[in-house]
Amino acid sequence: RNFVNAPAAKTGIKVVSTPDLRWARRDIKSVNLLAPVLAKQFALESGAQEAWLTEDGVVTEGASSTAWIVKGKTLISRPLSNKVLPGITRKAVLAYLAESGFSFEEREFTLEEALDAEEAFITSATSLVMPVTTIDGHTIHNGAPGPTAQRLREIYIDYARKGGVLG
Repeated sequence: RNFVNAPAAKTGIKVVSTPDLRWARRDIKSVNLLAPVLAKQFALESGAQEAWLTEDGVVTEGASSTAWIVKGKTLISRPLSNKVLPGITRKAVLAYLAESGFSFEEREFTLEEALDAEEAFITSATSLVMPVTTIDGHTIHNGAPGPTAQRLREIYIDYARKGGVLG
């Protein structure tokens, strides 16, 4: 599978929200993947590629990704805690902030805030940096991948190629 040239990087992906049914220690990678699998199945049945898990109106993370929104020149994603699984791609994106010209605000954000964001995207080992263009049927960034997600994807792929991670 060619992660670098994924067609969805040019079109963006659809996300649906669903309640986060996982246990309280989400930071521990375990074999108990029933809740994320059910969330992914819900996304597929809804015509989406990913599900954003929510708890009390707050986005926790994607079923298999880290959830991000963009406001101005600020990237926003949830703080690391026992409520999320820390993503290696998230860590890489944060390492490239100086080059990207963006700042980072580590805080929770609501689903409503995500629907109002200038951009949204996910990060994961298989999607790298992937623009989100629709959340629960609401269009984000005019329904096209935004410049922030596109630029972060370019930077990530460039660094990964230089480090021998991507061929």
